[in-house]
Amino acid sequence: MTYAPGKARLFRRALHAPEAGRSNALPAGAWWLWALGLATAASRTTNPLLLGLLVGVAGYVVAARRTDAPWARSYGAFIKLGLFVIALRLLFSVFLGSQIPGTHTVFTLPEVPLPDWAQGVRIGGRVTAEQLVFSLYDGMKLAALLICVGAANSLANPARLLKSLPGALYEVGVAVVVAMTFAPNMVADVVRLRTARRLRGRPTGGVKAVAQIGLPVLEGALERSVAVAASMDARGYGRTAEVPPAVRHTTSVLTLGGLLGVCAGTYGLLAAQGAVYGLPVLLAGLVAAMAGLRLGGRRSVRTRYRPDRWGARAWLVAGSGVVVAAAMIWAGSVDPEALHPGVVPLTAPELPLRPAAAVLVGLLPALVAPVPPSSRGLEEHDRRGFEEHDRSGKEQA
Repeated sequence: MTYAPGKARLFRRALHAPEAGRSNALPAGAWWLWALGLATAASRTTNPLLLGLLVGVAGYVVAARRTDAPWARSYGAFIKLGLFVIALRLLFSVFLGSQIPGTHTVFTLPEVPLPDWAQGVRIGGRVTAEQLVFSLYDGMKLAALLICVGAANSLANPARLLKSLPGALYEVGVAVVVAMTFAPNMVADVVRLRTARRLRGRPTGGVKAVAQIGLPVLEGALERSVAVAASMDARGYGRTAEVPPAVRHTTSVLTLGGLLGVCAGTYGLLAAQGAVYGLPVLLAGLVAAMAGLRLGGRRSVRTRYRPDRWGARAWLVAGSGVVVAAAMIWAGSVDPEALHPGVVPLTAPELPLRPAAAVLVGLLPALVAPVPPSSRGLEEHDRRGFEEHDRSGKEQA
């Protein structure tokens, strides 16, 4: 009984997330697997309550575990992009019509007469509440996908993601990483220039201001690209090892055949007729593709400095996303009506409890992932402030 408090203290310390450092930082692949799991769950439902819950889970984790890096500031831009997608989907539904029948007319637009060969397409006409609700659900699904990808882009370090790629995909990975870092850096440049203009008393809105901000942003992006290309050339990027022709041909056959198998297996899993052969073909394609990537890695002569290690916390973060995706797929096969609320007739969507509870598993990274130094510093400051307040209160008492 005397060791119970000590054991409880050790247990709480084991569960407490440590401060993030170079040695215990989560691999970028863990964050991407978590985010792709949430995105997969969002693609399986049009229930606005579940989609809002997924966006809320992603936003909470980003707010709790993002750093002060430039790419961490891009989450707000993805939220704005999602809202733009919803507005654009509703606008298309209003002006181009929809195949969803409806009886509740909201308003009627002048309809443009079209020739006979354009049957099934209309511009203008009657706009019903049913088609607007259907378009809203569809736009929210796509917006949730974008926001989940934005969460991974805000939490994962692109350079660490490049280190985790196989050697055969290093050239492609560099292009992808450069493309991924372009948007966050551009957002940071826009914020910096708008702040500078605001401090100088110049307007930050309007066509003229946007034109004056856009040129420095593009110029800065071009300078960064030239600097990256020069540094890569100085480090000898692009050099490859000598590989026998037989190995090259085998690598191409395995990689191409594996990718085709993955596509065929995925189509089989999604189609109702191919559920029997979908999983075996998918597994065979994955094995062939991994073998091809393994052989293709012999062409790369680069080495890895401090490779990322997948610890227990990384597996918990990635596994939470997989659990959310698997639970949503299972719920879609058991009760599809709960995940896809009907719009004809119009009914209020209901929140299914089991899928909602599975979505909350996605909050696990906010508890187990290492805390960024800035966040931990604020927590320590607040804790010390409360301790000093309590100590002064006891002394006064």
